[in-house]
Amino acid sequence: MANIYEDRRELILKKMESEGLDRLLITDPLSIFYLTGTYVQPFERFYALYLSNKGDSRFFLNRLFNVDQKDISETWMNDTDDCIGILSSYIAGTGVLGVDKNIPARFLLPLMEKHPDLKMVLASRFVDDTRAVKDSYERDKMRESSKLNDLCMNHIYFSIREGKTELEIAQDILQFYKDHGSEGPSFDPIVSFGANAADPHHEPDGTQLKEGDCIVIDIGCKIDGYCSDMTRTWFCRRTDPESLRIHQIVNRAGSFAESIIKPGVRFCDIDKAAREIIASEGYGEYFTHRLGHSIGLQEHECDDVSEANTREVVPGNIFSIEPGIYIPGKVGVRIEDLVLVTEDGCEVLNKAYRGYKYTS
Repeated sequence: MANIYEDRRELILKKMESEGLDRLLITDPLSIFYLTGTYVQPFERFYALYLSNKGDSRFFLNRLFNVDQKDISETWMNDTDDCIGILSSYIAGTGVLGVDKNIPARFLLPLMEKHPDLKMVLASRFVDDTRAVKDSYERDKMRESSKLNDLCMNHIYFSIREGKTELEIAQDILQFYKDHGSEGPSFDPIVSFGANAADPHHEPDGTQLKEGDCIVIDIGCKIDGYCSDMTRTWFCRRTDPESLRIHQIVNRAGSFAESIIKPGVRFCDIDKAAREIIASEGYGEYFTHRLGHSIGLQEHECDDVSEANTREVVPGNIFSIEPGIYIPGKVGVRIEDLVLVTEDGCEVLNKAYRGYKYTS
């Protein structure tokens, strides 16, 4: 790990050089963590990594931050300092400066006013595209995170009981992560019983599980900063024929989408593969979201698996495959795995059983 951050910075600098961009100002804390190994939540303070092919890359930090960073030049500031004035002393007032999509307007606008002849361009893609291709260390961390998520899902299946509330199950999930060494959830657990499952982002409440309910559990945890994400749908004791059929359709759609994933396939074609199966069974209007999203240090990263994304997948991409059918007031079914694109296909990171099951 000693040189991994320097290697990542050099990779981005080479990409910038190939496209004629000399300088890039990065303010997204997770992107800075990816490139330095240092994570800070700056809140209202200025915090940035300046990458330059002119040899003057620099890390801008506030003295409030407890940071021990030694492999890149540092500039330290206090709360009362003119941070944009300090930044400007390192950035020439002409030419082109790349900025990321996260830079707060309270810093960007004064910088633009101070340098009216400096052209600023949105350049997040240099970091986003690099982060999208996971290296061997990241792949292993994603496997670890998904393995713990599998264990949690199996724990919930065997512990869930009729009469328990969604909130009780959500708390059980969080406690499991804590007890098993996770840094915590990668997002708030989604636990939905019965008709609540027709809302893809339902927040757990006091609804009690009863016989005949469908059960949607959508959970993820973090290991060393890397996120997992998985959804399974079960039924309490029994279900009706249509709900069972919906589960089988969703399961088939997800499995088929995973089967066509390999380098060179477009994200939009993966989405289409699942969507066409659901539509052919008469439920197209009830599949109301994209098929998936990229994931890594963030639960939702830049790329997605949607009809609008015509990019081709490459080895090292990790994203979700999560088809769903949601019938308002009645039932919702979603089944989600994470997949890692390999040299000749994909590796499904989740091992928890994805077929329909009945809870006791």
